[in-house]
Amino acid sequence: MLKNIKWLVCLGAVLVPMGRILAQRAFEDRVFDENIQSVLLFPEGPDISAQTNPPVVSLNGAVPLMLHFDDIAYEAAVFSAKIIHCNVDWTPSRLRDADFLQQYNEFNVNQYEYAINTRVPFIHYTFAVPRVTKSGNYILKVYRGRDESQTVFTKKFRVFQNQVTLGAAVVPPSRTQDRMDAQQINVNVNYSNRELFDPLNATKLVIRQNQRDDSAIIGLKPTSIREDRREIQFQLFDGSNTFDAGNEFRFVDLRFVRTVGRNITAVRMEEDVVFAEAGIETPREGQGYLQYLDLNGQFIIMNAERQNHHLESEYILLTLNLKTPLLPEPPYVLGALTNWGLTPDAKMVYDQKKGVYQSTLFLKQGWYDYQYALKTPQGWNTETLEGSHFQTENEYEVFFYYREMGSRYDELIGYTILNPNKRRL
Repeated sequence: MLKNIKWLVCLGAVLVPMGRILAQRAFEDRVFDENIQSVLLFPEGPDISAQTNPPVVSLNGAVPLMLHFDDIAYEAAVFSAKIIHCNVDWTPSRLRDADFLQQYNEFNVNQYEYAINTRVPFIHYTFAVPRVTKSGNYILKVYRGRDESQTVFTKKFRVFQNQVTLGAAVVPPSRTQDRMDAQQINVNVNYSNRELFDPLNATKLVIRQNQRDDSAIIGLKPTSIREDRREIQFQLFDGSNTFDAGNEFRFVDLRFVRTVGRNITAVRMEEDVVFAEAGIETPREGQGYLQYLDLNGQFIIMNAERQNHHLESEYILLTLNLKTPLLPEPPYVLGALTNWGLTPDAKMVYDQKKGVYQSTLFLKQGWYDYQYALKTPQGWNTETLEGSHFQTENEYEVFFYYREMGSRYDELIGYTILNPNKRRL
C-alpha cells in the first residue's frame, strides 16, 4: 500500500526480491516488507517503559514475550508466526520443532485493531509468543498467510535458565590508553550447581552493549578455571573485553503533533501525513561529557495528546539534520529506529545548499534515541561524530552458553544484565 501513497519517495525505500534477502539474512532482526512498521518484541511489563527491555525471558518464568507491529493498510491481513531454535551464532540448531515446542509450529497472528482517526491508515497487531521448553537463542519469523516465502520480518529473542551464577561488573579498562573512552566488563561464572564437562571448550560467553548483537563480544577465553572452586574467570588485560563507551544518545520527542516536542523545530500536519523537522545538530567529538536521560538507543511508542498509544498515534516523516563539512563517506543514523543502521533511510544525504546531511525517517509517534555514525570495514564508528566518554551510561548483558557432550544445541544457562546508572523516562 505504501507504494501507492504520494509521499513514499520521502522514505527512499528500495525493494529487493524477497527470496534473495531471506537467503542472505535469515537470522537477523530484519523487516522485509515496507508496509510493516514499528516492530517491537519485549517482555510484558506494567508500564510503557517495558518496550525498551531486551527480548530475553526465563524458561520457567511467568512473564510472556509480547510482539507488536503495524501493517500500513486499510484491511487486515492473515499473518502466521514460526519459531526457530538457533545455535549461539544464530545458525539453526539441529533440534526438531517437537524438541522445544509442545504444539504445532505455526501460529496465527490474529489479534489486531484498526488505527483510530490517523492520517496514515494502519492495523496494529499483537501476539503473545508461545512458551518453549528449551533454553537458547530463537528467531520469531512472521509471514503472510501460510507461505513462509512471504516472510515480512524476523526477530531475535533469547530464553535462559539460570543454572550458573554470573558475577559481572563494569570496571576501568586495564589498558591505560582505554581509560578515558572505554568500559571493561569482567565476568566470574560459578558453576557449583551445574556439572560442566570441558568448560574451556564447551562454553561460550557473549557480552553485548545496548542490545546490539552487531558489536557483541563473543568467545572470550577464560583467564582462569578453578575446578576446586567451580569458578571460571574472565578478567582479561589485553582489551578484548572492552567496549567503546560512546556518548549518551541524542533524542527527538515525537509524542506531539499539535505542538513541537524537545529537539523538534517544526511540525506540519497535511491531510495524509505529518511532517516534522529536527533541529540542526553538529558533531560532538572533542566536547565534554554531558549527563542526561536516554534510552540507550531504543525507542518507545507513546502519545502525549491521546489515550491509546498504539492505535491513535500518527505516523510522521521526520527529517534529521547534521551540519558538518562534506565527509569522505556519508554518515548514518544509528539506533533501534533504523535497526542499527540496516534500513535504507539510515544513510544520510548531503544538501550542498544548506551544508547539512539529512535523513528522512518514517516513524510512529514516540520518543526516539539515535546517534550519527560512519561505516567502516571494522563496523560502526560513532566516536568521530559523537565522541566517547568512560562516564557514559550503557546497558550490558552477559550470556553464558553450554553445549553438553553429544548435545544438538547450545543451552543458555546463565544471564545477567548490568546497568550501573540506569536512567529512564
